[in-house]
Amino acid sequence: MSKIWIDKAQRLGDGSIGGAMDLASAPGRVVWHTTESGSGDDAFRAVAAHLIRVSAEPHLLYAPTTDRLGQFGPLNQSARALRNDGSTRTNRVGKVCIQIEVLGRAAKPFTATWKPGPNFRAMMAAIRSWNVPDTFPAGRLAKSAADATNRPRSVWLTKGGHYGHANIPGNDHWDPGNIDKSALFEAADGKPAPGTGPKPPEPPKPQKPVVDLSNLIAAARRDPGLPQGGKTHKADVLVVEKALVAEGLLPAQWADGSFGTRTVEAYAALQRRYGYTGAEADGIPGRTTLGKLGAEHGFTVKA
Repeated sequence: MSKIWIDKAQRLGDGSIGGAMDLASAPGRVVWHTTESGSGDDAFRAVAAHLIRVSAEPHLLYAPTTDRLGQFGPLNQSARALRNDGSTRTNRVGKVCIQIEVLGRAAKPFTATWKPGPNFRAMMAAIRSWNVPDTFPAGRLAKSAADATNRPRSVWLTKGGHYGHANIPGNDHWDPGNIDKSALFEAADGKPAPGTGPKPPEPPKPQKPVVDLSNLIAAARRDPGLPQGGKTHKADVLVVEKALVAEGLLPAQWADGSFGTRTVEAYAALQRRYGYTGAEADGIPGRTTLGKLGAEHGFTVKA
């Protein structure tokens, strides 16, 4: 059943804004306007009062940042927000010509910042109850006042769907601006507006490798005495060797998981770099030097 009044909409004015449609045999359509005002509840009240005062009421007033919806008159009668196109009373073209004033400015398309909710969905459901198709038959919307020239009269008189004020013959406004047309229909189906849905979960941060100090000491004492390339604790040693390569102390070819003489020499050079001398720079890892190396190269130390 076609909706005449939207249950969720706040009633604005006395409910009488126009009359019967002149061209009721033409398909139903919707016209999107912007109020060229701010948004929020104060603007909603002020704009509603102004439209009533100057007898320029649309059917609906919508606040895109608060999802507030008001209705001035029944959807099956004409509104007053369009100029006539010569002898054609533009407000009265179609079985319905539902006009929506959106709080906002054409220069800042409201679909970039809106927060559509249940009231928006109720409004779109009412529009669809009149079998208004989810299309913009006039094509593109104006991107600026200078661009507001796309007003095909034959399309307006014969095609149902959604139009911008910039598409209506006999009118010279360029609202609603270059809104995201597909976003209107996606939000009507409950899909989140671009940029407003839940953020995708962040990928888990890679865990830092853990080097066992006791394994490393055992490897440093044992590997040099094993046959070439002996690997006592390859996983722990390889992490430290890569850090020594990054420090410029060990040639990359010797980062093989064996704490052999080359690695002992490189670790001794690291100890000297950290200020140790004599027996304290013997190439056998200690808790302090290994912890400092790990802090600089992304691994933690298990003592």
